[in-house]
Amino acid sequence: MPEDIHLGEFKPESALVTKVTEIKRPKIPVIDAHNHLEIVGDYWLKHPVSELLDVMDEANVEAIVDLDGAWGQDIYDHHWARFKEAAPERFILYTGVEWEKYAEMGDEFPDYAVEKLEEDVRSGAQGLKIDKRFGLQFKDPSGEYIKVDDPFLAPIWEKVADLNIPVTIHVADPVAFFKPLDATNERWDELHEHPEWHFPSPPYPPFNSIIERFKNLVKRHSRTKFIGAHVGCYAENLEWVSALLDECPNFNVDISERIGELGRQPYSARKFFLKYPDRILFGVDCVPSLAWYRLYARFLETDDEYFNYYLTNPPRQGRWFVHGLYLPDDVLKKVYSLNAKRLINLA
Repeated sequence: MPEDIHLGEFKPESALVTKVTEIKRPKIPVIDAHNHLEIVGDYWLKHPVSELLDVMDEANVEAIVDLDGAWGQDIYDHHWARFKEAAPERFILYTGVEWEKYAEMGDEFPDYAVEKLEEDVRSGAQGLKIDKRFGLQFKDPSGEYIKVDDPFLAPIWEKVADLNIPVTIHVADPVAFFKPLDATNERWDELHEHPEWHFPSPPYPPFNSIIERFKNLVKRHSRTKFIGAHVGCYAENLEWVSALLDECPNFNVDISERIGELGRQPYSARKFFLKYPDRILFGVDCVPSLAWYRLYARFLETDDEYFNYYLTNPPRQGRWFVHGLYLPDDVLKKVYSLNAKRLINLA
């Protein structure tokens, strides 16, 4: 009998012989509507912007939405001068909210946040980014984790609507990140590599509680253009996402970092894209590179079967492979760029 090996040493190579379509670049110009030029890696803070522009040109990327804009002067100091001034039409900058001030400012916080948002938009911010620390890290004045649908924060979402900018919002990670870290957890490898991504309840709110409060938020603020990051923060349940899209015309989703989830349910995913071509945005949420853009294009454009959705083997997010969706060109045009242009008010 062969000796046992650790799971981390198990790297099976598929024996399937399947078609491999070589994709050099997306067939239609794209807008990467969900990326970070700092948080997902500081590569492009250490290399010339001209090199990034070369990558974008070769990858057929018209523009990148940089969600790493902070607020106030940080927008200029950290990103504006480096990227926006180098190529104004190629980089779109979002701002954020100083949620850590909520606990200390109490009743004064919404007015403060609204004022800062207005200042940042005047300075050139074209959208608002809400990351998962909202609800999973920051506390409200009572010392509890901020509730995603906290009615006291309504002025912020209404101001976003008044300013006619979108809010890309990430409220919850994959469902497995909230489950016990045992032998049944399908993302065991990833969570052992990054234990800080595990959000067991208690002390954190349960996943279902967060996602239902998210639904409440979107429904309550029907004038606000919400872009649910990572397939609405619930790529494992396209039925749930579809129901919210049906109920709320102001709700949209991006596909960033979720082709691993979409590609293992290719029949449902393809139907999802064909039903909601006007509500889905392209984005990768990975260090901008030819390899990532080519991989996403292969997933969206080809009917290739059972291929790795990641750049490492085994793939980081889970031990499965994916299937391409072979979307028609009219759908690709909307997903790749037209939806982003409409929602972000680009020319």
